[in-house]
Amino acid sequence: VQVVISERGQGFKSLSCQFLLLSSQPMLNHLGRRAMSSHLSELQRAVCREGKTEPPFQNAYWNHKEKGFYDCVCCDLRLFSSEHKFDSGTGWPSFFQSLTRLKEISDLSLGMKRVEVKCSQCDAHLGHVFEDGPA
Repeated sequence: VQVVISERGQGFKSLSCQFLLLSSQPMLNHLGRRAMSSHLSELQRAVCREGKTEPPFQNAYWNHKEKGFYDCVCCDLRLFSSEHKFDSGTGWPSFFQSLTRLKEISDLSLGMKRVEVKCSQCDAHLGHVFEDGPA
């Protein structure tokens, strides 16, 4: 799951996400971290567990318009609603509000100060905060 959270204007946040599921699956939160990762593709594992970045505009949901909910691909935690989705132009699905509390961690890598976002249930890497939310 690659997510980007942004703040702009009146404190709106935007989240650009990778590897989310639009439909619900059985909960995996009772399993260990290794078991939760066993069903992931190589790229999903690299993003979710190693903090890598999926190439933009190559995610199934970046331009997805159907209504529904977006769940963590690792643990099935419901993260976002399509009602809070917007086009940020980043190439990842973007949201200005989450349905659950997410972990925010200071990230000083790549020579810049950013905020990394992780799933609060399984610690999957979701992305970073950007200042591109809807005005």
